[in-house]
Parts: sequence; C-alpha cells; structure tokens
Amino acid sequence: MPQRYSLAAIILHWAIAALLAFQIAVGWALEGLGAHGFHLYQWHKSVGMLILALTVARIAIRYWKPRPAKLEGGWQGALASAVHVGLYAFMLGAPLTGWALVSTAKVKVPTLLFGLLPLPHLPLPASVHALAENGHGLIAWLGIALFLLHVAGALRHHVLMGDGLIWRMVPGRSPALLIALPALILLGFVAGRAILPAPQAPAAPAPAPQDDEVDNQVANTAEAEAVNATVPADNAVANATQATVAEEEPIGPPPAWTVQPGGRIGFSVGNDGDTISGSFSKWTAQIAMDPDHPASAAIKVTIDMASASVGDAYKDGMLPGDEFFGSAAHPTATFTASGAEATGANSYRARGTLTLKGVSKPQTIRFTLSGKDTSRTVTGSATVARSAFDVGNGDSSTGLTPQVAVTFSFMAKRKD
Repeated sequence: MPQRYSLAAIILHWAIAALLAFQIAVGWALEGLGAHGFHLYQWHKSVGMLILALTVARIAIRYWKPRPAKLEGGWQGALASAVHVGLYAFMLGAPLTGWALVSTAKVKVPTLLFGLLPLPHLPLPASVHALAENGHGLIAWLGIALFLLHVAGALRHHVLMGDGLIWRMVPGRSPALLIALPALILLGFVAGRAILPAPQAPAAPAPAPQDDEVDNQVANTAEAEAVNATVPADNAVANATQATVAEEEPIGPPPAWTVQPGGRIGFSVGNDGDTISGSFSKWTAQIAMDPDHPASAAIKVTIDMASASVGDAYKDGMLPGDEFFGSAAHPTATFTASGAEATGANSYRARGTLTLKGVSKPQTIRFTLSGKDTSRTVTGSATVARSAFDVGNGDSSTGLTPQVAVTFSFMAKRKD
C-alpha cells in the first residue's frame, strides 16, 4: 500500500478544496445582490462547473491509482467514509442542481464559462425549477457541514492523534507545502470575498423630473386640459392669431435630410449604484425639417432592437428576451413626431410617440443642431420610463433604475 496519494490526486484534492472555499464565500452573498451580482453569478456558475469536472477526474483517479489504507476502523472509520461519500455527492450534486436551476428559470440567462465556453441549458421542464432551487440550497448547506467535518477529522488525526494523516496529501512530506497547501483554502475564501461588490450607500433622492421627459402622457394631458380651459375665455385672441397666420406667407415643405454613417444611439440605466451603458448598432432615420420653421418637421426613427449591446456577452444574451426587449415578437422600436419647437438658439424639442415592445406612449426628445447650409450635426437626448413599456420585468432587473437615459448623435446632409 502506498504511504501517500498520487500526485494527481493531491493536486485535485487541494484545487477542489480551494474552489469550494471560493464558492462558499461567494454563495453567501449572492442572495441579496440582485442584478448587481450578475457577474458574480457567472463566476459562481463557471467555478461550479469546474468543480464538477475536477470531481469526475478525482473519482476516476481514486479507482485508477492505488491509495493509502484506512488508519482507523470502528464507528470513527465508518463516519470518515460516510463523510467522504457525502463530499463526493455534494461536489457532484451542487453543480448539477445549479445547472438544472438556471436551465429551468423563467428568465433564460446565458452562461459562458469564464467568458469563453457557452454552457447549454439542460432539456428539463420548467416544473422542476422549484425542486432544483430547493435542492441546490439544501445540498450547499449540507456540503458546508461535511467540509467542516472533513477538516476537523484531518486535524484530529494529524494533531491530536499524531498519526501524520495530512502528510498523505502533501508531496515529499515537505513542511513548506504542509503550510502552503492548506493555505490555499483560506486563499480561495479570501478571493471569493474580495470580488464581492462594496456595500451600496442609500441612493440620493432623485431631482424633480421634467414632465415632458419623464411622464410624457401626464404632460400632454395637462396641456390639453389647459388649452380646453382657456379657449372659451380667449376666443378673441385665438381669432386674431388665426387672422395673423392667414396673412403670413405660406411656408413650403421642409427639406429632407440623409443621416450619414457613423451616428450613434446609446442608452444607459442605473444598476444598484453602477451604470450599464450600451447602444444600438442598427437604426434608420427619416427626417424632414427646416430649422427656421421647426413646426413643419416630420421625424421617424426605427431601431433594430436585436442590435442592442452593452459590451458584455452575458447581458447581451439577455436583452432580446421577454424580460427586456422581446425582440422576437417586437423586432423594432419606432419614434415618430410631427413638428418640433425651438427652445433656444439651435435647440429644439419634439413631442411624439414611442412604440416599444408593442406599447405606444407619448415621448419627448430634445436636440441641438450645429453647422450650416447643407450639413448639420445633431445631438440629443430623451428619458424613457422603462416600466411603461414592460422593459425589465423580471428578477434580474430589480436593481435597475426606473428611468433609462437615451442619447443620440449623427451627421445629416440635406437632400438636393
């Protein structure tokens, strides 16, 4: 019988132990992080699947390579064997139930192992989601208990009984490795805690929003009521205004403009103290406008919702889903406006309609023009209330702020 385990078994033993410590450190914090812990979930899943692969290799080596004989019989030896079996069940069961959990979740979050290898979802019915979720949590707590029992048993043998048990998992009986290898467990735990996000300070009260940017429908309704209320009292003024308008020179149709390549439509939203920013790579705009007579403007912007990206493969995979843009059923979003109004020098506001995810709501945009003659640079912004369009309706969206900031900039040339 060998006096220690094979080198391959030793490497796998300490690697798995360090990874388990990492998982314990991260797993404790995941529950309360919401969307802010998105990257941690990806790390948790990636490390879990690595543990699964290493455990399969460890089991194969256990039966392939000779291993030292047991040092203790009786009930103590039986308990040690039971703890070993339980640990193997834990190292297999926890990743498998976690895999089943994400495969049956309502929100299909894609998994890229360590950002490189896509992990397919298991072909399981949604009805097993609760079982997988509860089983994953139970197995995790049982695994922590077995982990601690295993460490306590090893220390009992090595320190109290003095039989040198731990030497069997140390190459060459090296005193330095006797310290360094167990220290990997502590290092794994510390690494797991180190990548946790810092506690978030309570969000400061948001400044009072402008009606026409945040609650467009209320603003439009208020304007309509105000107009209706003043018409009976001001018929004379209205008639005079109509007469003046009738005497003005008629204004011809506004010139059309062609958007040049290189423009950008971007968006950003708060996420538990952070900001998620992205853009749409495919969109078109049809614009007819005379800057000197903006009331005759006609604007239509069409956005390909499947082209949205925030620069993160995990999150990009979620955006087309029903929790966010639902781009399979609603591939495009459109903004249309008939007329605009000047708000300052080269500054304008257009009140129109935004249709997104099958819902149409009043929406206001603000923009400025620079340049002259046949070439203009357009920059602008809007604030969209995402809940009005059922965008971000799932568990992974709980940390997102209600308002989404939209920005746009592009060059346009007047058509001849």
